[in-house]
Amino acid sequence: MARTLLSGGRVFDARSGDIRDADVVIEEGRVVDVGPGLDGDRAVDVRGRTLLPGLFDCHTHVAFSHVDMMRSVQSPFSLRFYEAEANLGRTLDIGITTVRDAGGADLGMKVAVERGLIRGPRMQISIGMISQTGGHGDEWMPFGEPVRMFGVPYPGSPSTIVDGPDEMRRKVRELIRNGADVIKVATSGGVMSPRDDPRHPHFLPDELEAMVKTAAAQGVWVMAHAQGAEGIKNGVRAGSRSVDHGIFMDDEAIELMLERGAWFVPTLIAAQGVIEAAEAGAAIPEVALRKAREVVEIHRESFRKAVAAGVKIAMGTDSGVTPHGENLRELVLMEEGGQTPPQVLQSSTISAAELMGLQDELGSLEPGKRADVVVVEGDPFDFKTLSERIESVYKDGLEVLDRTGTA
Repeated sequence: MARTLLSGGRVFDARSGDIRDADVVIEEGRVVDVGPGLDGDRAVDVRGRTLLPGLFDCHTHVAFSHVDMMRSVQSPFSLRFYEAEANLGRTLDIGITTVRDAGGADLGMKVAVERGLIRGPRMQISIGMISQTGGHGDEWMPFGEPVRMFGVPYPGSPSTIVDGPDEMRRKVRELIRNGADVIKVATSGGVMSPRDDPRHPHFLPDELEAMVKTAAAQGVWVMAHAQGAEGIKNGVRAGSRSVDHGIFMDDEAIELMLERGAWFVPTLIAAQGVIEAAEAGAAIPEVALRKAREVVEIHRESFRKAVAAGVKIAMGTDSGVTPHGENLRELVLMEEGGQTPPQVLQSSTISAAELMGLQDELGSLEPGKRADVVVVEGDPFDFKTLSERIESVYKDGLEVLDRTGTA
């Protein structure tokens, strides 16, 4: 097979955070060499460009496109599948070649990408978020019935409301049977749900322990939607691999995460996205909008504390709450929260790969790894304009985006 040479550019070393002059050679979907003065059968001139590893988003919802309740309930059921195709394409076009979907994507969507039927990043999927009755994820409304803003259960995507250890075990097994690569659980309330408080913990320790042990028996990790401090700590104590959101993180939670090696996926843009959607006219319950306004700065301060303490961080956005294709806005907030620009890119590449168990295949441009490459014009550390300056994207060695007009 022909060797493709990306020549004359600079390469971001995800392990050290340095940028150095180097060529990259790709063959059979893999990086086979990185360094100066290389050769290949087909040369692509990337002088003046920086080559990044394929980026990650560790908390997205590719099957959801907005948070407008009335728009959701008036949309045909199957529309979400076509919207997912568009959302996946938008995500790929900004250099994100791997995602961890936090609810909504099913096995069919993942397989469609794998088979090349639709364009998109490779996916790990959770299918749905396990929630307690009356918790974040229970879409029951005060008039007495659920309003299923995020879709009705269907084959391959079951209801995920459970109570008690036995129901928890059964639901974990059902989700894994349906193709879940990771189990997602709400260990606290949330912003968008109208009948709970994000500071309150959800599920009891025996329920969470049953969930983690059942998942671990089948080699599956757990990600915790955890906003309140007690919910964060309960999830980490039970063995959750990641804390997602972490809005009300306190010092004890940070110490526990450091002790247990838990990851933090901050999704800093999410609450701001709810506010922006409401300002644009989306039908969002007033209680949810109030909670979003209350938590924005609290969330950012928790992130600052986690960064300063050395908590392991992986990039995630909660896209679907915010528009797909705007994921890289998160990088700006991560830098403002105390990460250096190299650390931001590391959280979006090698660290995210480690969180997802993919560090041997992805996350850095090294010989033997999958050839996911993002070609960037200009300063790769200028995150405010980064998405506008992505010229090419390679996934498994194939060019899936070319904005240069030379392909």
